[in-house]
Amino acid sequence: MYAVIKTGGRQAKVQEGDVLQVERMRASGDVSFEPVLIAADDGTVITDRTALAKMLVKGKVLGEVRGKKVDVFHYRNKSGYRKSAGHRQTYTNVEITEIPGAAKKAAAKKPAAKKATTEQKPKAAKPEDAPVEKKPAVKKPAAKKTTQGEDE
Repeated sequence: MYAVIKTGGRQAKVQEGDVLQVERMRASGDVSFEPVLIAADDGTVITDRTALAKMLVKGKVLGEVRGKKVDVFHYRNKSGYRKSAGHRQTYTNVEITEIPGAAKKAAAKKPAAKKATTEQKPKAAKPEDAPVEKKPAVKKPAAKKTTQGEDE
């Protein structure tokens, strides 16, 4: 089962056991991601807002890391204005521990899938003596020949 969550102004597709790097969360221990946008399990996608409002994706904070340094340089031509700065974003590593509803729906979907495969209709036999119709070939008209360099 996977879910699409929204955190830090971004969306992320997560599964149980994934380690996700999100913008800094001032939290420790267990966290939950409430705005679940989409959830799916064995080909069934859940987009109903009332069902998604009850879901909470749970995770565990692993720690904080700092991203790459971004150099900022401001410059104005012919005025001697130069200004430089730098920035490093802090991220929080979160491991997704639980997506509720995964175990219940997975157990319900497996037997239904087996029934569908056993009830297949036999294919209709194609008569071998039936004539095969061929479409007539369509000829394209020949392109007009022009000579270069002739003036009219």
